[in-house]
Amino acid sequence: MSETEERLCNAGLALPDIANPAGIYVPALRLDNLVFTSGQLPFVEGVLMEQGGRGKVNEINQAQAAIAARVAALNALAAVKSVVQDLDNVEKVLKLTVFVASESFFTNQHIVANGASAVLYEAFGENGKHTRSAIGVSELPLGASLELELVVGCSF
Repeated sequence: MSETEERLCNAGLALPDIANPAGIYVPALRLDNLVFTSGQLPFVEGVLMEQGGRGKVNEINQAQAAIAARVAALNALAAVKSVVQDLDNVEKVLKLTVFVASESFFTNQHIVANGASAVLYEAFGENGKHTRSAIGVSELPLGASLELELVVGCSF
């Protein structure tokens, strides 16, 4: 087990199996020392988790959506691992983009995104601090409450 995965384990988190693409794309792509993930949904064992608000997020279910963001971040790390073989090769998390399916007038997308940011910090410590965008959208694939993308820099 890599040091990164051990830190996740100590935080009570584990990498899932990589999600199967639902179309003609790859879960992650490496270009030189950068890895870009495709959008990751909060899937647990191939099923969109119910806890994430399953649909539009509002003030009532934003805490559940933050949990869904944690799940999606772990899915993104599994996608990264699929192309770098070992998460210890990740030198720095560069960018996290979180799309939150939001009810009208919901403005706490950044709080939902904190769920994903916390996972990255647990995994990589200071190297897990990143730039971030948290964006409210009207709808996401499969009625998901959120979708996120990740860009990391690696050392090989």
